[in-house]
Amino acid sequence: MAFAIISLSSCGSTQRISSYSQKSPQSDNPYHDIYFNESAEAIPTKIRRIADNALSFRGTPYSYGGTTKNGMDCSGLIYVSFQEENVSIPRISRNMAKTGKRLRQRQIEPGDLLFFQTSKSHKRINHVGLVLESNAGSIKFIHSTTSRGVIVSTLKNPYWKRHFVVARRVM
Repeated sequence: MAFAIISLSSCGSTQRISSYSQKSPQSDNPYHDIYFNESAEAIPTKIRRIADNALSFRGTPYSYGGTTKNGMDCSGLIYVSFQEENVSIPRISRNMAKTGKRLRQRQIEPGDLLFFQTSKSHKRINHVGLVLESNAGSIKFIHSTTSRGVIVSTLKNPYWKRHFVVARRVM
């Protein structure tokens, strides 16, 4: 169990990126319909494209400071997904957590960012995820973990629920 907790902690990258892989929006993303099914029309197009960008990295392995299909850290995933839609946000998760509007859990919508504090030794935000779905208290988000790379998780998971700090809307 201790290994699982250590391996889930993630992403305090302070490394700057010099380039990222530019690609076209993934309107044909195979995961798009899973997370944007019945309420897709209610989600602004730019937010759908940002989520599709993030989903296109699903399965990418974790790499500290990574920003490509070869390896991705949590803040790199969010940074690149927004950057590909010409939305500028900080590169580091703890700096991202200082931008935008702070949200209550019931206000969370697709496109919002969730921030976590997963390190026992450093009491600061060190992990971020992008909300894909928020229905009746069930919040699904995409992020990059050290153990499983880029995955979709739920805030109902006891680990993520316990380490959740704040949600923010940057758009």
